[in-house]
Amino acid sequence: MKKITAISVQKKNPNRVNIHLDGEYAFGVARITAAWLKIGEELSDEKIAQLLAEDAREWAYQQALLFLSYRARSEKEIRQNLRKHEMPEEVIEETIERLRKAGLANDNEFAQAWVENRSTFRPRSRRALAMELRQKGLDDETVHSAVSGVDEEALAYEAAQKRLGRLTGLEWNEFRKKLSEFLARRGFPYSVIAPIVTRLWSETHTDDQAKNFEDEDIS
Repeated sequence: MKKITAISVQKKNPNRVNIHLDGEYAFGVARITAAWLKIGEELSDEKIAQLLAEDAREWAYQQALLFLSYRARSEKEIRQNLRKHEMPEEVIEETIERLRKAGLANDNEFAQAWVENRSTFRPRSRRALAMELRQKGLDDETVHSAVSGVDEEALAYEAAQKRLGRLTGLEWNEFRKKLSEFLARRGFPYSVIAPIVTRLWSETHTDDQAKNFEDEDIS
C-alpha cells in the first residue's frame, strides 16, 4: 500500500493533477478522476491500476470532444485521432460507444451533414460526394442513403454560376472548355455538364451572341 502525500494542480493543465505517493511524484490524472482522492489515503497496486485505467478513458473522451469541437467527424476519423495519441483499442471503442450514447458520434448524421455542407459551399457530383464519404470510413449503405437525394443538375448549375466571374469575356469555345473542365473536376458527368454550360452561356450573353452560338456546330 502506498500513501497519498500530495495532490497538486498541474501548472500547464489545470484540468489535471499530480499525485504524490510516499513523498514522491507518482502519476498525473484528470481532476474529475481524482475527485475522490484525499491526502493520507492509501492505495493498493490494484487501486492505482484502476485509477490509471479510468484516467485513460477520461483522457480519451476529452480528446475526442476536443477533436469534435472543430467540426463533425466520422467514427473512423475519431478512431484515427485517438490512435495517433496511442490510446489502447479497448479504450478507443469505449470512447466511441460513449460518444454514440451522447449523440456525438453518428455516421448517418455525419454523412447527411457532410453532403449538405458540400452542397451549400462547394457543390459537387453524387459520385464525388460518395468518394469523400467512403474516405471518411462510411459504409456503402450509409453513403448511398446520404447521396441518393442529391440533385446533380441543380448543384452543377450552382457550382457553374459561382465560376462565371472568372470566365467573363471569353469566346464560346474557350468558355465551354474552361467551364466544362471545372465541372468535371467536381465530378459531374458530361451528360450533366453539357446542358448546364449551354444554358449558362445563353443566360449570360446577348440575343445576338446567343444566336451566333446557336448557329455554330457545338457538337
